[in-house]
Amino acid sequence: MFTPSQDDVRRFFCATYDKHRSGAILSPLEAIARDWIAQHPEYASALEDIDSALAADYSVERGQSNPFLHLSMHLSIAEQISIDQPPGIRAAFLTLARKLDSEHEAHHQIMECLGEMMWTAQRSGLPPDGMTYIENVRRRC
Repeated sequence: MFTPSQDDVRRFFCATYDKHRSGAILSPLEAIARDWIAQHPEYASALEDIDSALAADYSVERGQSNPFLHLSMHLSIAEQISIDQPPGIRAAFLTLARKLDSEHEAHHQIMECLGEMMWTAQRSGLPPDGMTYIENVRRRC
C-alpha cells in the first residue's frame, strides 16, 4: 500500500499548484487535486513555496488548520465516492449533497466523519470501522 510521508503530500500539492499555474499537463490525480485547490483559494499562499510548505507547522497547539490535510481529505473522499468504498458512501454523499445543495459542503460534512473514524481507529488500535463511518454520514443526511 502506498503511504506517502508528510513531505510527499506537501510536495504533491505544491507541484500540482505550480503545474496548474504554469499551464503544464496534469495527471488525472493532479487534475482532481487542482479542482479542490481551486475551491480553496485561501490555501494559495501555503502552496506557492515548497520550502515554506515543508517547514510549516500545523500542530494543534498553533491553532491553524492544515491545508495539506484538508486537501488530502478531499482527495480521499473523492476516491471513496468514485469507487463506492466503503459501500454506501456514494449514495450517502449524493443524499447529503442534495440536502445541503452543495457537493463541497457535503465533502466537509463527510470530512468530519472521516476524521472521527480515523481518530477512533488510532486510539483503539483497531482498523477503521467503515460501517460506523457510513452511518455517521447518513445521520447528517
